[in-house]
Amino acid sequence: MRLATVEGLERLSIGRLAEESGVSKSGLFAHFRSKERLQVATIEAAREIFVREIIAPALAALGPRERVEQLCERFLSYVERLVFPGGCFFAVAAAEVGARPGPVRERIAKYQRQWMQLLELNIAEAQATGLLDDAPASQIAFECNALLIAANTAFILHGDRTALDRARCAIRARLRPRVENAGTRA
Repeated sequence: MRLATVEGLERLSIGRLAEESGVSKSGLFAHFRSKERLQVATIEAAREIFVREIIAPALAALGPRERVEQLCERFLSYVERLVFPGGCFFAVAAAEVGARPGPVRERIAKYQRQWMQLLELNIAEAQATGLLDDAPASQIAFECNALLIAANTAFILHGDRTALDRARCAIRARLRPRVENAGTRA
């Protein structure tokens, strides 16, 4: 997974993994049988880490708005802590394989859809309780994810830690509670 975030999934091969890990090429081939199966297994392992680092802890938050805030914060922390040296595994992989049809692309697309659906669901729940404005939940989810990906890119490409704080600030502003009767005063 670490190798894939730095060199890309396409460069990830049984031979390259054997070279990097010190395990025999034949032993790895017996386990994976093909480069594509190695790539899919790598995606699955990265997904487990994404769930453990971001999704599971965030879903422990009590309210839907807090869950969205935690999903975003946990994502930024995952990037900032360099869980993977190339940044978010899925951001890197999506950029690399997005235009290439096949099982590797489909797996990345599946997990990207699930991430967006999770954001959107929690945003919609927060809206239902009156905690967020009435913009389409899909739009707010898109905006939050765009900020996360932009922060990931700036942090990894430029070493810009302030990008993470800018994203935090923008996400907090976007998720600010709806103000009822803003034009009236008691």
